[in-house]
Amino acid sequence: MRTIAVFTATMLAAAACQPADRTTDDTAATPAATAMDIAEVGFATPESMLHDPVADVYLVSNINGELAAKDDNGFIARLSPTGEILTLKWIDGAADGVTLHAPKGMALAHDTLFVADIDAVRLFDRVSGAPLGEWPLDGAAFLNDLAVGPDGTLYVTDTGVEPGEGGLVPNGKDGVYRREAGRWAAVVTGQGLGNPNGILAEAAGLTVVTFVSGEVYTVDPATGERTMLPKPEAGGLDGVARLADGSLLIGSWGARGIYRLSPDGSYSRMADTVESPADIGLDATRGAVLIPDFVRDRVLIRPVR
Repeated sequence: MRTIAVFTATMLAAAACQPADRTTDDTAATPAATAMDIAEVGFATPESMLHDPVADVYLVSNINGELAAKDDNGFIARLSPTGEILTLKWIDGAADGVTLHAPKGMALAHDTLFVADIDAVRLFDRVSGAPLGEWPLDGAAFLNDLAVGPDGTLYVTDTGVEPGEGGLVPNGKDGVYRREAGRWAAVVTGQGLGNPNGILAEAAGLTVVTFVSGEVYTVDPATGERTMLPKPEAGGLDGVARLADGSLLIGSWGARGIYRLSPDGSYSRMADTVESPADIGLDATRGAVLIPDFVRDRVLIRPVR
């Protein structure tokens, strides 16, 4: 079984959010975003960032340990758009009555925050952070990213990896699932998916980026049919977000930065020198891309350009 290559001697995989929270007008955002690096404030393996536009705060999921360990010490931080830590451990797996092992992708719908956590999606109150329950996915290996479609359907990716010699290794459990009628249903599964990571859910369908194969493709949620999009030069693809002009922003560990895939199929670089760009988010109000730098325990805020 081949081992997923780590781009810095540590093995990674990683995580999405509601379409309204991941689309921005990068030409008319007010006020304009300011570039910031936020480090040495207590982040511990930050994996995903999400803008809550109602509270106007940034949420940061922190694995705080092994990627697939059920150690109940993961946490969600609240960060202001000016870079101030509001609450480092707003949702804390170590607190009584809270279960949170290795949180990755997040999504918001109405008053609920959804968090992917190894083999279950956990639900929390959007305002208080109080736990609201969990939705286990039987047989899941490594739930990673989440997205809510325009019709309210929740989707989750399974990267299909597990702990092995030298790090995380593929186990063939790659999949994309949706929540319907109180249960999980497969949209598409199988080893040929390239170890899916980031996901968007839009009216036109699903867009998925993969960590191992470094591919970008769309998925018809009704049939599971895939359509390949242009592939970037470097792989290790993680988070994905859509801009108002139709472009995609895609985090790449291999490229150590953020790609921009234009509607004409061409790639350019939106951000560079990010060692380990995990599941990115967007602040639509300010025109900012939110980048968790997984290995370096920091988060970056960059104006979309």
